[in-house]
Amino acid sequence: MDANKLIKSFLGNSSGFGKGAATGGILGAVLGSKKGRKMAGGTLKYAGLAAAGVMAWKAYQGWQQGKAPEQAVPVREHDFQHMDARFSPEAPAAGGEPFQLSLMRAMIGAAKADGHVDASEQQRIFEQVEQMGLSADDKALIFDMLSAPVSLQDIVASARGPEQAAELYLASRLVIDPDEASERAYLEALAHRLQLPADLVAHLEQQVRKGVERE
Repeated sequence: MDANKLIKSFLGNSSGFGKGAATGGILGAVLGSKKGRKMAGGTLKYAGLAAAGVMAWKAYQGWQQGKAPEQAVPVREHDFQHMDARFSPEAPAAGGEPFQLSLMRAMIGAAKADGHVDASEQQRIFEQVEQMGLSADDKALIFDMLSAPVSLQDIVASARGPEQAAELYLASRLVIDPDEASERAYLEALAHRLQLPADLVAHLEQQVRKGVERE
């Protein structure tokens, strides 16, 4: 199965905010507005929340087992079915909100890290969100998230334990261009505020580079 279809099929199989088009479409719109930037992670074109969760889980697992980051293997289809529940986007965040909302906030914050989401880019994002068939409440929430400044403190405070901290970092890393100094600085600040060990960060970085592999 094609990796992009795999991710979207898993996201689309459950209901609720942050699934399917509401995830891949919005984040694709954010990145698509930024001069054709493509996401990191090999064949992973859409930073779906389930994909971010399973990738963070694989990286965390390798770190806990004392493996070298270079031993990381790409996510496979069966990994979605066996992911540790602590990495599920449907788990509650520290403040009680759905963690999927925290992940979306983190990704949007990362997309804005270079400070270059200008008025015309934001208008293109809004136009694509309008076409997604979301409820009025979900659409309003997305517009608020895209329009308002994203607080690094709010992102960090949403992590309920080291598992969610790792997932927030990985989700942000999917959006970040590490060759841009401002974005790399943002990512380093996020890792520091999330209190992630350097060797765990190395595992998360490696998992992003591996991405999702065809089954």
